[in-house]
Amino acid sequence: MRLMVSGGGTGGHIYPALALIKALKKHDPDAEVMYVGSERGLESTIVPAKGIPFQSTRIQGFKRSLSLENFKTVYLFLKSVHETKKMIKAFKPDVVVGTGGYVSGAVVYAAAHLHVPTLIHEQNSVVGITNRFLSRYVDRIAYVFDAALDQLPANKMVKTGNPRAQEAAEVVSHFSWQDYQLKDDVPTLLIFGGSQGAPKINLATIAAIPEFNKRNYQVVFVTGQKRYDNVMDRLKDVKVAANVVIKPYISNMPEVLPKVAAIVGRAGATSLAEITADGIPSILIPSPYVTADHQTKNAQSLATVGAAEIIKEADLTGASLVTKADQLMNDDALRQDMAAASKQLGVPDAADRVLDVVLSLKKD
Repeated sequence: MRLMVSGGGTGGHIYPALALIKALKKHDPDAEVMYVGSERGLESTIVPAKGIPFQSTRIQGFKRSLSLENFKTVYLFLKSVHETKKMIKAFKPDVVVGTGGYVSGAVVYAAAHLHVPTLIHEQNSVVGITNRFLSRYVDRIAYVFDAALDQLPANKMVKTGNPRAQEAAEVVSHFSWQDYQLKDDVPTLLIFGGSQGAPKINLATIAAIPEFNKRNYQVVFVTGQKRYDNVMDRLKDVKVAANVVIKPYISNMPEVLPKVAAIVGRAGATSLAEITADGIPSILIPSPYVTADHQTKNAQSLATVGAAEIIKEADLTGASLVTKADQLMNDDALRQDMAAASKQLGVPDAADRVLDVVLSLKKD
């Protein structure tokens, strides 16, 4: 099997691709993989560090307002299609997979025009501009949320879940809260706004800490690396009790998540894949700064079945955060019901499901 994969710009596009590659290598250790990404995207450092062969092309996204930069975008896209056609001819993939981001648009489009079997994976409830464009040319579309069904050609759609979920589900955790000077027999709420941190979530949590200090449950507040010093400066005159721990970042998050009683966080596709794979109740605060407000739609998919509560960022304060946290953390039965609903949404074999679609496209 020879597989070419492309996805870039954010971890939400990269990590599902890496999970698929991992599943392929487990299925066929002799399989050959080529990852094509953008020159300046996160994938240019993340992918080579995993030991996966990587090639790059230069590309950029469209500006939403009228801009001369869009002429440059079209030029770079056409140039990238030309470049990636050469890569495809040289590598001779059996199948080409795109997991999102502008770079996957050029790679998958080039492959389709060369009559190489193609698959795209849509992680979100609202389909991105790249996958909307590619949907006309590809052979199959793997998807996660049912809300995406009416946005893409129904005859090409295959529900698979997010490959990242399988990685989360397969983790064997030996983590103990004692590593954080906390107790393993006390319910723990994790507050995590993403690897970079989320300023509004951080501010609300700072305001909530005097109340969290009084609670019988534990709180682990992850600020984001670059926001940690600012958070600690704001808390310099605030008492932080022993049941509250503040961290800049958690490097072993997949091991920590199975030990979490509930989580407060954003509603990105990869985060939700991990949360549902582990069956974790959640309080979701969708980012209002993403394309087509897709995080709100993602969050609603969980809230509708009782797996999550939602706080709009505009309504987020220390008081509203504490109220929702108390409702969840002080009610074991509610958490159990939400955990079961969350687990039911999880797809613990999602990477294998996507791989099955890939293998079905391979020409004999």
